[in-house]
Amino acid sequence: MTVQHAAAPTGLAATERVELLRTMILIRAFEEAILRDYHADKKPAWDIGAGLIPGEMHLSAGQEPVAAGICAHLTAEDAVTATHRPHHLAIAHGMDLNRLAAEIYGRETGLGRGRGGHMHLFDPDTHFSCSGIIAEGYPPALGQAFAFQRRGTDRIAVAVTGEGAANQGAFHESLNLAALWKLPVVFVVEDNDWAISVPRASSTSVPSNADRAAGYGIPGARVEGNDVEAIHAAAGDAVARARAGEGPSLLEVHTLRLWGHFEGDAQGYRPELAEVPERDPIPAYEQALTAEGVLTAGRADQFRAEAGQRVGAALEFAKSSPTPSPEEALRYVFTEGAPR
Repeated sequence: MTVQHAAAPTGLAATERVELLRTMILIRAFEEAILRDYHADKKPAWDIGAGLIPGEMHLSAGQEPVAAGICAHLTAEDAVTATHRPHHLAIAHGMDLNRLAAEIYGRETGLGRGRGGHMHLFDPDTHFSCSGIIAEGYPPALGQAFAFQRRGTDRIAVAVTGEGAANQGAFHESLNLAALWKLPVVFVVEDNDWAISVPRASSTSVPSNADRAAGYGIPGARVEGNDVEAIHAAAGDAVARARAGEGPSLLEVHTLRLWGHFEGDAQGYRPELAEVPERDPIPAYEQALTAEGVLTAGRADQFRAEAGQRVGAALEFAKSSPTPSPEEALRYVFTEGAPR
């Protein structure tokens, strides 16, 4: 059965609620800074390969509640696999901002020594990985969860993908095997309404991917409203189930993509585009906490100032780091060893 979680009291302490906002503000500050540098030197003629940050860029503005609400339940020992739109999850899961920024800028001090870029983040310190391949993160999460289970730990894996990827074979194969072996996995679908430019109604036969959980005999829940506290509550149930050895759950969150699928996306396919800014979840949550007396005057501005300092330092670290030498371009890409 699909459970609909609406915005409602969740029993969170005031400090926890404020911390959720703080996490979302940090994520947004990081991505706004990346956005500025990404666009700064790609004109007058748009050149995706030019500038400080070459290549495609997929930003997660509007989806911060998903990362903050879920990752609040995790430790650095838990594993997270993400999509080609990964920054919000990486930051909420505690990834080092300096090494994250350096990888995005293609520098030697990055997570992958600048070879992977923003869609291929790999961080053993936080057990985080992502990929540009649709639904790719689900099968690796099974391997991580299987290892955790065999070792007798209470560590879990969280696998995040988009609603379009829920129609991929890897999605269904992963749910089936995780259910069969009762693996400690939380499967998450971020439904931002658009699989690139395709609306879910044009590609998906069910109104909620959470309904698909029933086919594998596992719990499924859909969270409406992009509400961070409702997400936190639903994720808490799924995480607790996984840690207790009761197997996987499927959680779908109806979230929001504030910006384009990629930077440079004209978004002509979005009829609701003019209304999107007013649905921004960060000012909405800030206003709610202020109205309830949880957030004191000036506290959010303090968070933004702190986030700006952290992000500024991370970007300075990245920009001052060396780029990979052309002579060593293939290092860390292929296995190095004596020829056979």
